[in-house]
Amino acid sequence: MKKKKKTAVKKKVSFDVQLKDTFVEIIRKTSAEMPKDVIEALKDARAKEQQMSRADYALKLMEKNIDLAKAKSAPLCQDTGTLLFYIHYPKMLDLKKFTKIIEKAITEATKKGYLRQNTVDSLTGKNIPDNIGPGAPVFHFEPWEKNFFDIRLMLKGGGCENVGAQYSLPDSRIGAGRDLDGVRKCIIDAVIQAQGKGCGPGILGVTVGGDRASGYAASKELFLDVIGTRSKNPVLAQLEVQALAEANQSGIGPMGFGGKTTLLDVKINALHRLPASFFVSISYMCWSYRRQGAIVDSKAQIKRWIYK
Repeated sequence: MKKKKKTAVKKKVSFDVQLKDTFVEIIRKTSAEMPKDVIEALKDARAKEQQMSRADYALKLMEKNIDLAKAKSAPLCQDTGTLLFYIHYPKMLDLKKFTKIIEKAITEATKKGYLRQNTVDSLTGKNIPDNIGPGAPVFHFEPWEKNFFDIRLMLKGGGCENVGAQYSLPDSRIGAGRDLDGVRKCIIDAVIQAQGKGCGPGILGVTVGGDRASGYAASKELFLDVIGTRSKNPVLAQLEVQALAEANQSGIGPMGFGGKTTLLDVKINALHRLPASFFVSISYMCWSYRRQGAIVDSKAQIKRWIYK
């Protein structure tokens, strides 16, 4: 008499566990795999540089680093940065519980090495091993009527964060008035001040107007756009192209080694402001442009990646 083969019973994974695992995978991919638009922009930049120059060498090392990180699922940079989440979620979801699930995913991703133990208590200097605490991570939540999630993550390192800048116009130091030419002067001054310290070639997110807090927040959100896309406002689009060309004529080049590629892109938006204030907020993103996103269905499974 033949024995019946035992069929393996697949254990059903709960929604909470599946959602946590999904966030771990989003974190892994964001940390280790550069999006296609960034890879292509870096290759285009290298093609413009003189072969065997320091700029060419720097860009070549970046390409090797990208390939190695992807192959090993290892962080692209030793500084895995501030985690900035931009999430649209079904409005009936328990946001408090949802946040806790994301925090569990961050803790697990840190243990797996996808994130480094990169968070520090500002008062004591003590390292926070799970990367969780006040201001870490940064969440931007927005409920919507749809029954799926749009989850985007950006990892922004400290080097590029350090060279961000905010201007209050008029600024007599750089001869910048309260107009778009004044904005242009702010952008170029920020590039000159940064030199190679922001791990260039960089990408700039620039917000005209708003207050000090909203300006910086809006300038960082521009990094969610694909490299090469222009503002829908034709005046701002023209300023993006002009500022990018002028910055790349500075000769600063990749990592400050000299060359033709100081920036990969400039993106500009505008917010309303008060009559008394005219802020220009400039956020800088390094060449290790880590951002990824996923459309996640109602069963917490990834349906597609937003950045290929």
